[in-house]
Formats: sequence, structure tokens, C-alpha cells
Amino acid sequence: TMQDLGRLLLFLALICAGSHVHGIINGKRAPEGSMQSMVSVQTKNGHVCGGFLIREDFVVTGAHCDVNLTHVILGEHNWKNSNAKKIKIISRYKNINYKHPGSGYDIMLLKVSIHILFLKLDNIQRNMNLEDHQECSVAGWGKTESSGVPVDDLMVASVSIINQTVCLNSWGGLPANVICAGGYNTNKGFCQGDSAGPLVCNGKAVGLVSFNKNYNCKYPDVPNVYTDIRRYLPWIKDILRGGMCPM
Repeated sequence: TMQDLGRLLLFLALICAGSHVHGIINGKRAPEGSMQSMVSVQTKNGHVCGGFLIREDFVVTGAHCDVNLTHVILGEHNWKNSNAKKIKIISRYKNINYKHPGSGYDIMLLKVSIHILFLKLDNIQRNMNLEDHQECSVAGWGKTESSGVPVDDLMVASVSIINQTVCLNSWGGLPANVICAGGYNTNKGFCQGDSAGPLVCNGKAVGLVSFNKNYNCKYPDVPNVYTDIRRYLPWIKDILRGGMCPM
């Protein structure tokens, strides 16, 4: 069917996000002390994805980031800082419906080995409606252009919310539970090097970086797409209550 064809074309256009994750275009260094709940999600070889603390012992990140992860580094704007504390990942909760970013459900929780007690953790926006063209921000440690290299310092860029119908028509199909912001005839957004960084509106996280198009960061003719965290709050709460087994 045309709908199936649209889904296939959407999938073929996406980044292979598990190994090619995203970063920030035309951003600036995040001020020291900001985004204290943001983490670098890492393998033994270093940074793979972003994420952020939602409780003193849980991090939310992208399902496509599930690539031999070992630890997270919390609250360090430069994750190579010699004082950066590595916190072991002890279990993973990947959404059972996840197949690839184009199918949606691109969300995963990581339980970490120690409790971080000094942060304010109510950092997910729960009931806010997003307005078209609303100014938000996205942060990450990734490439600053398509041909660049990942950066050591946390970067942040302003991006605007893009109308969902415009986004749907631009892509020719979208998974459920996503937010579109940045890209699409602008010069700001994310690139390879830091998937699962937070989309922050009015000081609260609403989305996680999920995918862009064909490794193109300068800049695609379609919007950047984020997992809408707000739609997964019942799933998150079930895991936090201990109502779901890890992978």
C-alpha cells in the first residue's frame, strides 16, 4: 500500500542511528553549571549518546543507543575531564516495541549503580502543549557539522517547534509520539555524535533526539525528529515502580 511504501521510504531515509548518533549545529558552549542532570552515555571506548537523569538512580536515553553500554558520566560539561565520575549501568529497560527510529518507541531507561541525591529531578515537562515556532533548545557533545568530529564540550542550540502536519508531509510519514524541531530550512539542529540529547522547552525536557536524514546536517529539507517523552510517562513510571523486568 501507499502507507507501507511511505514507511519503507521513511526507514531508508533515516540515519542508522545505533552507530551514527547525533550532535549540535550552530550552537554555543553550554554555560558551566547548566544542565546538571544531563549525562554522557558511554561504552568502554567513550561517548555514544546523551541522556538525562529522571530519578536519583535512573537515566532516560534513546533505544537506538543500546550498543554495549557500560557507564554514564553525569553533570560534566567536558566528559573528558579527569575528575569526571563514571557511574556503572546495572540494567537496561528498552521499550519492547522499538525496532528502528522510524518505527518510533525510541526510548530506553538505564538503572545506574549509585544514587545521585543532590539534584532536582522533576525535569520532564508533563502537561505542556507545544506551540508552532516555540523556541526550545537541544544539547549534545556531537559533531558541529556533517564532516566534523564530536566535541568534548557540551554544546546547546536554539531550535523552533515545527508544525506536526508540516513535518509529516515533509517526511512522507512519521512514527507515533514524536516532536519535530530544527532542521527544515533552518541552520540549527543536531548532527552525528549525540543522540538522545534532551529537547528542552521552558526549562523542562519534552523530547529526546531520535533521527535526521542521510547524515545531512547543513541542513536537511526535513525537520529533525525527537521522541516525545511526555507520551511515555506511564511506561517510565511503571519501570520506576519496579513493575517491569530489565532486558
